[in-house]
Amino acid sequence: MHRALRLGLALLCLFFVTACALPRGAAINTEVLNEKNSDEPTFSVVPVTRANLVQIQSWPVTGWSGGYHWIGKSRGPDSNVIRTGDKVDLVIWDSTENSLLTGEAERTVAMQGITVSPSGTIFVPYLDEIVVNGLTEGQARSKIQSALEPIIASAQVQLTHQPGKNNSVDLVSGVAKPGNYPLPDRNTTVLSLIAQGGGISTSLRNPIVRLMRGSKTYEIRSERLFSDGAKNVTLRGNDKLLVQEDDRYFTALGAAGQEQLVYFEKEEIAALEAVSLMGGLSDTRANPKGVLVLREYSPRQVRSDNKGPDMPYVVFTFDLTTADGLFAARKFQINPKDTVLATESPVNAARTIFGLIGSAVGLSNQLVN
Repeated sequence: MHRALRLGLALLCLFFVTACALPRGAAINTEVLNEKNSDEPTFSVVPVTRANLVQIQSWPVTGWSGGYHWIGKSRGPDSNVIRTGDKVDLVIWDSTENSLLTGEAERTVAMQGITVSPSGTIFVPYLDEIVVNGLTEGQARSKIQSALEPIIASAQVQLTHQPGKNNSVDLVSGVAKPGNYPLPDRNTTVLSLIAQGGGISTSLRNPIVRLMRGSKTYEIRSERLFSDGAKNVTLRGNDKLLVQEDDRYFTALGAAGQEQLVYFEKEEIAALEAVSLMGGLSDTRANPKGVLVLREYSPRQVRSDNKGPDMPYVVFTFDLTTADGLFAARKFQINPKDTVLATESPVNAARTIFGLIGSAVGLSNQLVN
């Protein structure tokens, strides 16, 4: 019997020694935050409450540019405008005898497919180079006819043109029919182009509309574009329009329903919503007093006047067992590339240890019997 008892005690000691190394799905709150008490901590710890929430929310945004940039709305001519690279067709009517342009049996001369030069001109016989860049079809026709009057007083001019690359736009992605679309007039808007392309794909998550104009890129959320008519701007030749998914995300870890990258389904996500998106806290494992948000600021965002973080690495802590903590978590905004960590409850480790003790006692009783 003494031998069995000694064996049982040895097993208990072994369990106590190894209890600290029990496998867990997440860290315990104190394990993550222990370093804050060291002489030279490498991160700061900020408990989030309603009292300091307004101050924290004024800190710099991390993980992305922090805002969308869009252009102002302007109106162009209702008619299309001739640009370099377009092709112009001219038909000149001349009924006079001994015409400079037509033969004896002819009353018209046609000049097809005249390309507008890089300098914005077309060549017309007896007139040399005529600048048509930036003019509507009607304005260009009147200009050529006026220039012909001193030479051929009775001349009448017809002019049509086909848009070239600089008078068309590219609808690149995010719609049913991407492609190159000519501008029918200078008031073609972003929404008109999207409609021509079959509309935004319904499979896109929180779509972002991006407009590339020259070397600059502008972007706006599709939701705002649809709701604010002032944002439905006119397009220019050679613009490129892309519709893409919102690629912002945060990382979900720990004692939650899922551990993965969680993409933003809407513009803003609060800490309490983030917990829900990561599948909620595990009833048997999570510590509701130890929900942590880990965030990294750039060195230039560090401040010493309480208007920003005092260190680049910050751990925000939430106690979801109190009304104050819950209300604070409802307002605290998650930034892209944050890590939301649901820490393990120390009670769970204690339960495991007690379970091991019970197993050991049962084994010892079997040995004694």
